Amino acid sequence: MNAAPRSRRERPAKPALSLEGIVATALTVLHTEGLGKVTMRRLAQELDTGPASLYVYVRNTDELHAAVLDELLGTLGPVSTEGDWRERLEQQLFAYTRMLFDHPDLARSALTVRPRGPHYLNLIETLLALLDEGEVARDRAAWGVDVLLQHATATAAEHAGDERPEEWHAVIRALRETSAAGTHPHIAAVGETLLSGQPEERLSWAFQALITGIERTAVPS
Repeated sequence: MNAAPRSRRERPAKPALSLEGIVATALTVLHTEGLGKVTMRRLAQELDTGPASLYVYVRNTDELHAAVLDELLGTLGPVSTEGDWRERLEQQLFAYTRMLFDHPDLARSALTVRPRGPHYLNLIETLLALLDEGEVARDRAAWGVDVLLQHATATAAEHAGDERPEEWHAVIRALRETSAAGTHPHIAAVGETLLSGQPEERLSWAFQALITGIERTAVPS
């Protein structure tokens, strides 16, 4: 037996749409089903509205993903008060990288989306303040922030998703066979060093190398 139709007046009023509500819904879908399901059509279903209504707040899916990324940047927390400016800068970069590791679907998207919300601006301000504390020239700091975040994002994106151990083992085997064959003397000279170090050690070294380079490399006038 079919239920009797309900009058519109008997239905509870839907909450008003807002960017905050759209992003909150997108985060719920991200956590439960992955970034691939964070689409305008899917969010419209969740919010009981039409996709066209969402375009008032976000222009497209890329802008939606950027808003989601900005919201997650708000979870990074304040900068540590312990250590010198280099150590605290590295800690903040690690926090950003770990956030992306926790959301692998978003890590690859972060290579191309351009967040511009308040949490992204706070991150940029924090990194610039730490570089300023280290008396890094302002033009070098301005360019350097982009390099540091690019490396952190690319590192997270590289390890996003399902890694296949057999593929990594194949790379190791190829390097070792090449070294043993003597056909590539420079590979043979560094040997196992190519494969040494834990991921966090290598990431820390990379950040330190980049920070030192930013300090010492002049920006073209």
